[in-house]
Amino acid sequence: MRFIIQYIKKYKIRAILAPLFKMLEAIFELLVPLVMASIINKGIASSDTHYIIMMSGVLILLAVVGLIFSITAQYFSAYVAVYTASEIRHDLFKKILSLSQATKDQVGEEVLTTRITNDINQIQNAINMVLRLFLRSPFIVFGAMIMAFIVDVKSAFIFIGVIVLLSFIVYVIMKYTLPRYKTIAARLEKILHATSENLAGARVLRAFCQVDNESREFKQKTHELAYMQINTGKVSALLNPVTYVIVNLGIVALIYISATRVEAGYILQGDVVALVNYMSQILVELIKLANLIVLLMKAFPSADRVQELMEMKSDERTHIETVETSEALSQGNISIKNVSFSYNHTKEMDLVNITLEIPAGSTLGIIGGTGSGKSTLLKLLNHTYDVSQGSIEIDGTDVKKISDSKLAEIFGIVPQRASLFSGTIRENMTMKTATSDDAEIKSALNNAQGLDFIEQKEGLDTVVNGRGSNFSGGQKQRLTIARALVGQPKILMLDDSSSALDMTTEAKLKKALSKLSWNPTRIIVSQRASSVKDADQILVLEDGQAVGLGTHSQLMENCDIYQEIYYCQFPREEAANE
Repeated sequence: MRFIIQYIKKYKIRAILAPLFKMLEAIFELLVPLVMASIINKGIASSDTHYIIMMSGVLILLAVVGLIFSITAQYFSAYVAVYTASEIRHDLFKKILSLSQATKDQVGEEVLTTRITNDINQIQNAINMVLRLFLRSPFIVFGAMIMAFIVDVKSAFIFIGVIVLLSFIVYVIMKYTLPRYKTIAARLEKILHATSENLAGARVLRAFCQVDNESREFKQKTHELAYMQINTGKVSALLNPVTYVIVNLGIVALIYISATRVEAGYILQGDVVALVNYMSQILVELIKLANLIVLLMKAFPSADRVQELMEMKSDERTHIETVETSEALSQGNISIKNVSFSYNHTKEMDLVNITLEIPAGSTLGIIGGTGSGKSTLLKLLNHTYDVSQGSIEIDGTDVKKISDSKLAEIFGIVPQRASLFSGTIRENMTMKTATSDDAEIKSALNNAQGLDFIEQKEGLDTVVNGRGSNFSGGQKQRLTIARALVGQPKILMLDDSSSALDMTTEAKLKKALSKLSWNPTRIIVSQRASSVKDADQILVLEDGQAVGLGTHSQLMENCDIYQEIYYCQFPREEAANE
């Protein structure tokens, strides 16, 4: 609760006014049965029409004032709930963006999505209802009991019995359902994970005829979730009918006892009506309170999960922002010294003792089998991950001492999986440098071999659907390459960025990149020997180890793995004719 309260404090005036106005409304509501009793005992009993009309006017006044207070309270409670949820969602999104890539990978994309959407919605609903009911409902319940004692002490003891019995039932139900709601939330996250995987890999599932298998597994998971939800829901659903039964039995007992009291002359008929009205008020408020409790039982686990994520310590990269000047990082020299890395921080390394010098303006090709560590090395270069051992320097400065903003300026990165965002081509191209003009963007598109098909559409104003779904794989790759070129980065990293391009387009792209006017340092990761054979030096990786380093001709003489890769792609006869 402290986690939520620290956000509510920003709107503490409205958070105080909301229950305050609700309690004022409750006071007027508690006066209504007394007025009704007065009308019956005095007005109707003596046939005093003037008194009846006057007291009816009082009832209308109480109703109007109570309505005004109720609307005011609901406005304040909704305001606090919506803006509190907005603040939490903003901070949570900021926290997610600040997490290291390793931490995000560990937590899972679907978990982050659930917590920033469903969990915060549960918190918002809970705040709204708590401000409206948490003080009002208990106030009316105990207020009605006190007013009943004012009307008739003996009859009012029934109220105590009803309230105590219902409190015990609520406690038992809460004790049973609260831990199960936490389990339901955890199972829901697993289903979201499965859904995310299946949607992302729908084509693969169809290609390997695994649709039926995945459907069966998904059906089993949803049935398990449904079974637990139904069982928990059955127990939670007992609150309303049990409350109705107990309160109505209380009303029956109240009428019986009150009738004997009226017959004995201790109370009047109007007092019986007042007591029944107070019992009915308790019934309504206990139903509201029961629903509030169910809502809170769902919201508490949500709040715990959001707080857990907000307090999560990221797998922090060592980062000391000491170098910002362009002069200190203006060349693009890269020095990799005895670098080793493990994703799980274990003794088993994913990269082992990589040492390499990449002069400014040169081209490095990185080649190797799937899982050999090619993309991992790129992530270490731009400090997405911290090295486990060794160091990486840019122009003599350790990457740990370079701020993220400066690294973003230095590096132009083309990820392995082309990723575009909804908007326009221009908006996608200026993500790193918002000041880039159309001429610079078109130049980048031209170098990336993407200007032709963009001009055939609507130019830079061409709309991009989410994840670039309205472009082919090759077009998306060319657009991500163009985006990396905007701003003229000193180091250009292409992670298997031509895998969806035909050989002709790839050849044109290689030629254009080799003639860039600002001559950046180029790092090209590929599984195609043709993509890296013209590089100044080629690094061959196998199971995270460097098994070869040199030019194409040198590696063809002394690196068996490079030869195997090359001859798999080019038959020996073709290679001999080159």
